[in-house]
Amino acid sequence: MLKEYYRLAKPGIVYGNLLTTVAAYLYASRWGLVSMGGWESFLATIFGLGLIIASACVFNNYLDSDIDRKMERTKDRALVSGAIPQRNALLYGTTLGVLGFVLLLLFVNAVATTFALFGFIVYVVAYTSAKRLTPWATEIGSIAGAVPIVVGYTAVTNQFDLTALILFLILVIWQMPHFYSIAMFRADEYAAAGIPILPLKKGTRTTKIRMLGYIVVFGIVVSALTFFGYAGYLYLIVVELAVLVWLWQSMKGFSDDEGWARKLFFTSLVVLLIFCVMLSLALVLS
Repeated sequence: MLKEYYRLAKPGIVYGNLLTTVAAYLYASRWGLVSMGGWESFLATIFGLGLIIASACVFNNYLDSDIDRKMERTKDRALVSGAIPQRNALLYGTTLGVLGFVLLLLFVNAVATTFALFGFIVYVVAYTSAKRLTPWATEIGSIAGAVPIVVGYTAVTNQFDLTALILFLILVIWQMPHFYSIAMFRADEYAAAGIPILPLKKGTRTTKIRMLGYIVVFGIVVSALTFFGYAGYLYLIVVELAVLVWLWQSMKGFSDDEGWARKLFFTSLVVLLIFCVMLSLALVLS
């Protein structure tokens, strides 16, 4: 039963989002966790935001249980099968959220807490509702997905500045080709659930063109940190090389579909990992 509750919180999404949070925190603090007395704040940021993301995922599972019932990948989830009663899920999600927000508010700062709340509302309310109605839900969801990196940065700086804005935009742009690739190779499942994703509404060619465009924009936006003096050239070179590989794989997709989409999905994860590593080291190496 504990395993079912663990899965209900979508741990893969939690850990993936916390990767960007850790990178931004290390970047903003220049790895000065000990000298700045930042271990308490760092751990509160990671555990607090992790609990909030988990809470959002539980509520998303609750609200999407009717859709999950129609999709092969999700038809065995605990709320669909009845392994976890819906009332228990609501109590579980609420408890996780309250604990997370208390940690951020007491041990981090109000700015980071406010952004975490903003991301929670966008994901649970705006994105969960919009994905049933419009293919633009992906863009709405990308806003929520870009919040964790801002929380990691503002947990240290206690302010939203130009650097925070650039980090936010980087994650918004990265998510678009990443999630479009998922939409491509899971299009049949989304069709069965009646979700109007872009490949179903506009076709695969339009989706591929948008993905290509977003990757180009991503390559431009990640360079802004160096352009404004917030990161060195080593960061820029390594990240841009990864972007070039991503771009090259994207261009290959005009002669393939599902197999290509899966490869591009994994490439996007590698690009994110490289970006996070280089971001965390950007000020230390510059």
